[in-house]
Amino acid sequence: MNTLRTTTLTAVMALASSVPALAVDTAKTYSSGLLITIFLAFCALLVVAQLMPSLMLLVGFIKGLARRTESKAEVQAGSPKS
Repeated sequence: MNTLRTTTLTAVMALASSVPALAVDTAKTYSSGLLITIFLAFCALLVVAQLMPSLMLLVGFIKGLARRTESKAEVQAGSPKS
């Protein structure tokens, strides 16, 4: 138990005392122009255009499962014909 406590305390002290990393200013490095921005926007448009049909298919799949579950519940709730 003492070893676990010491290990946990050491890990907490090491993480708490770490200094944040200083990030590099990328304004000069990545000065992309208008064409790059348009290209990235076009790529994002393609991704969104492909997501819409898949989301519609997923919603239809879930509705179909809900109907199937509902119809099974109605069949089981009916009176048995013996």
